Amino acid sequence: MAVWDDLVGQTRVEEQLAAAARDADTFVTAHAAGEPVPEASKMTHAWLFTGPPGSGRATAARAFAAALQCVSPDRALGGAPGCGFCDGCHTTLVGTHADVEIVRTDLLSIGVKETRDLVRRAQLSPAGGRWQVIVLEDADRLTEGAGNVLLKAVEEPAPRTVWLLCAPSLEDVLPTIRSRCRHLTLRTPPVEAVADVLVRRDGIEPEVAQAAARATQGHIDRARRLATDERARARRSVVLKLPLRVEDVGGCLKAAQELVDAAAEDAKQVAEEIDVKETEELKAALGAAQGGRMPRGTAGAMKELEDRQKRRRTRTQRDSLDLALTDLTGFYRDVLALQLRSRSALANTDVRDALERVARDTTPERTLRRIEAVLACREALDRNVAPLLAVEAMTMALRG
Repeated sequence: MAVWDDLVGQTRVEEQLAAAARDADTFVTAHAAGEPVPEASKMTHAWLFTGPPGSGRATAARAFAAALQCVSPDRALGGAPGCGFCDGCHTTLVGTHADVEIVRTDLLSIGVKETRDLVRRAQLSPAGGRWQVIVLEDADRLTEGAGNVLLKAVEEPAPRTVWLLCAPSLEDVLPTIRSRCRHLTLRTPPVEAVADVLVRRDGIEPEVAQAAARATQGHIDRARRLATDERARARRSVVLKLPLRVEDVGGCLKAAQELVDAAAEDAKQVAEEIDVKETEELKAALGAAQGGRMPRGTAGAMKELEDRQKRRRTRTQRDSLDLALTDLTGFYRDVLALQLRSRSALANTDVRDALERVARDTTPERTLRRIEAVLACREALDRNVAPLLAVEAMTMALRG
């Protein structure tokens, strides 16, 4: 299985990355043999992958990183880099390659300290692989200071270092950084392609796979979770009932509270799974006796861990709320399609009765205003507005 097989519905991007990987392989091979390096090349030292959620930005970056590290003997016979089976490909894809650093964050932002550590690593020569590759999956979460630190490294890269940055859009990255990167735009995968992947790779029944892919509008990770996780299906069902519950002020406030409480419960579950383990591991590393006191001078390390865990819970809660708001936007998008008699396929066919009821009782203009209210709530959460206040304002707007 080639490394590109995980890219769903991204044929154009796959072709561009495969061509760059071939040129990168030619460069390293010629350099190692002391031969002249070809001047014309589709390879460059910095790439920026953008696309909507679910398009596979990080998947494309990891696949490209694997192709850059490919050591398959078939390359000498004309085979393309990125076989998916050699040691270079395999260790990159599973995250254990010594020369590939994959950075993702479960916090709200990536700060200066973490970015400086990455920049220092980027200056090193490959330890054993063909390139030093830094995959930054959440480049949109860099603080302004961190972005300025990264800019220097992108401007003056080490000879065999490659930066692979991922962000939802160009506007999420500093102009000075994006101007120094080769830009690749990924699209939302077709529903049929996502359903096919769920059937072939996850063994999901075709009907279930099709329904999940349609409900998530081509977001492969969400589709997989919806098809396999009963809790995810139950949570989505509750969200899709909200438009019928905001008929009075009491219903609006109650629905908002339940939505925020559900997101907080998600964050709590993640914390229960991770926080205790992290705390015990840190205590053991700092030399604390089993059930005993912490050694002197370790309070700062524990406080830093607690702050990190708190920021992660905030991020998890916001992500859960954002997922609910995405489902809500999809509901009103279907309502608008019915009102305008559009031929577009409905995403939420399992609640068609509710869609038709809302479409019948309101106008397209009102539906558009409701979609705007949901989007405004998402923007408010991005600006650190208290979740309950933001969601209450949204539900009141949906009623009005």
